[in-house]
Amino acid sequence: MDAAEIEQVRRFNRTVTERLGVLHDRYLGRDRPIGEARLLWEIGGQGQDVRQLRERLGLDSGYVSRLLRSLEGAGLVTVEPQPQDRRVRTVRLTEQGRAERELLDESSDELAASLLEPLNADQRARLVAAMAEVDRLLTAGTVALDVVDPDHPDARHCLLAYFAELQELFDTGFDPARSLLPDAGELRPPRGLFLVARLHGEPIGCAGVKLPAGAPAEIKRMWVAPRARRLGLARRFLTELEAQAARHGYDTLRLDTNKTLSGAITLYHSFGFQEVPAFNDEPYAHHWFEKRISRAAATQ
Repeated sequence: MDAAEIEQVRRFNRTVTERLGVLHDRYLGRDRPIGEARLLWEIGGQGQDVRQLRERLGLDSGYVSRLLRSLEGAGLVTVEPQPQDRRVRTVRLTEQGRAERELLDESSDELAASLLEPLNADQRARLVAAMAEVDRLLTAGTVALDVVDPDHPDARHCLLAYFAELQELFDTGFDPARSLLPDAGELRPPRGLFLVARLHGEPIGCAGVKLPAGAPAEIKRMWVAPRARRLGLARRFLTELEAQAARHGYDTLRLDTNKTLSGAITLYHSFGFQEVPAFNDEPYAHHWFEKRISRAAATQ
């Protein structure tokens, strides 16, 4: 990053905060700042776990508690512990809170229209497209990759979703019992590792790498949730797993895939993998790939 890039980001932030009116304590002309207004919107019609609200908005517990006390004092929300675990609190909108949220939605629509109205059709299209791109890139930057045990609930969630998707995609269906699935021990250090990607605390993807003795490192079970597939996450998984393999002293990384997964095949080619003869008996594989890697990848 250079100074010009930093300055452009800061200029963009100043413009957005001014145009959206977030510098005022009365956001959208209501009697509350933007933090309280956003919290009302996130709570929604069904209510939310307070911990999930904190993760979704990236706020510390003390600040969220102050916002909730203010909203509770105004009669807009109720906060109650769950009967099965009193450490878990659920916040719900009251009838007055639902009415206030509807007013905020109407005012938000009016603000959005006011941003677009002075522009001609071409300018509006460009602005909306640019906003979509900024939203996608900023969202990509909030995704966290964590090493987890392959038996972790988030890992199991991703793998079950992955297997269900393969069942729909493959001409023959997909039966995990027939596949050469690595056992959990092969994806635990020191024999391997397993990554889970999370967005606002929710698992949205996974990938593992086997680190066997006397054989190349092998990527296994890489999956990205459909809603997260424009965030560059698959390439990020590959970069991280390659770095991990290099860090552990491997000079070759390999994987196999099914002919149906054309997008994955294109990605592997673009990432420097070369097709090679079959190196295993995976019944669902039609393509096998290898990539020579160096220790430099470990520091990238």
